Amino acid sequence: MSFLLPKLTSKKEIDEVIKNVAEKVLVLRFGKDDDSVCLQLDEILAKTTHDLRNMASIYLVDVDRVQIYARYFDISYIPSTVFFFNGQHMKVDYGSPDHTKFVGSFKTKQDFMDLIEVIYRGAMRGKLIVQSPIDSKNIPKYDLLYHGI
Repeated sequence: MSFLLPKLTSKKEIDEVIKNVAEKVLVLRFGKDDDSVCLQLDEILAKTTHDLRNMASIYLVDVDRVQIYARYFDISYIPSTVFFFNGQHMKVDYGSPDHTKFVGSFKTKQDFMDLIEVIYRGAMRGKLIVQSPIDSKNIPKYDLLYHGI
């Protein structure tokens, strides 16, 4: 299903999309087109594109092609999904230490749609961080390692 979603292949393209997507949640899925979990997530994203067209724009980013953003967002697990609104990075409290991205695939299409709606409504009220509406049992658990200097 990843062929149904637009792909960003350079830092310049990503920068332009971040700057130019206005009044919508920008969804950037960082991953690889041949990874099975990424393909599962892409299917969910593709199925929701039409329903969320007024609230979100969804793009795919290959972590191997745009490594500068993969390092910037500390993409160590794929897929990882990052959200923006009017050029501002939106954070979500999933009940984990990392609020900057969603790691893994969403369990259901409805989980993703609910999350986008909460981010959109929060962003419209000026919030930069929102509480995740997803049931905690549907959020993948990963151990995050801190590499101190």
